[in-house]
Amino acid sequence: MSDKPTPRGAAGGSDSGDRIPDGRNFLDPSHPDQVHTPAKGREWTDRRIDTRKGMWGATSGPGDTSGYGGIVRTVEISGNSERPYGGWFDEVADRMAELVPDFSDGLTVVDRGEITFFVRSEKLLELVEVLRDDDALRFESCTSLTCVHYPHMAGREMHVVYNLLSMTHNRRIRLEVALADPGQEDVARTGRSDVDSLPHVPSVVSVYPHADWQEREAWDMFGVIFDGHPALTRILMPDDWVGHPQRKDYPLGGIPIEYKGAVVPPPDQRRSYN
Repeated sequence: MSDKPTPRGAAGGSDSGDRIPDGRNFLDPSHPDQVHTPAKGREWTDRRIDTRKGMWGATSGPGDTSGYGGIVRTVEISGNSERPYGGWFDEVADRMAELVPDFSDGLTVVDRGEITFFVRSEKLLELVEVLRDDDALRFESCTSLTCVHYPHMAGREMHVVYNLLSMTHNRRIRLEVALADPGQEDVARTGRSDVDSLPHVPSVVSVYPHADWQEREAWDMFGVIFDGHPALTRILMPDDWVGHPQRKDYPLGGIPIEYKGAVVPPPDQRRSYN
């Protein structure tokens, strides 16, 4: 097999390495290849997202004569917050732990007046049912669902983020599920990945039906498979599009635009005004 990158979005292109086979979007515990892909380990000893050089994080271009070019900065996600969290956060955290023991993936972050619970993927569905139905919690709405791709965060490359709203108690919390993405090197090299090497997480559509479209967009843009989704198909890109455009390793330009007959050159090949 050639390592030559596969053209993305070309007319008549095949997505045989990217399409979910019939029935593949339904979680079947009897088939090991259909289980979701949890992050490696439970400890967050390494929270690095990236190491950036220079004041602006640029990796190419002329030398920086301002004196800031030698800056090396390590970017990390926030560390585990200490109890008490403050306000109603402790009440909610205690109730969640009481109803769904061991749901935590080992990290809870309180920052800028917001709380984020990192959740084990195998506990996600049970937890959101409790969050919706319990009288003391009542998070009736999943206001948004999205993904964040951290390609340098080994073993936790893909994060699925759920923002929940309690209209009853006027409270908001965030859930985050960190997933291993074993196929990301294949995606970067060839533009496609075998479906079994993409990250998996249980669908929450059975609890929050309006998450249907949001999970489809997350699949389309990031390549996360939501096991149990009723119809996990692309929602923004054409059905035969190869790859997932919001991954950090996806090219920023040079993609043929079929319906315009034009090509957007990569950023480093565009006209310079210097």
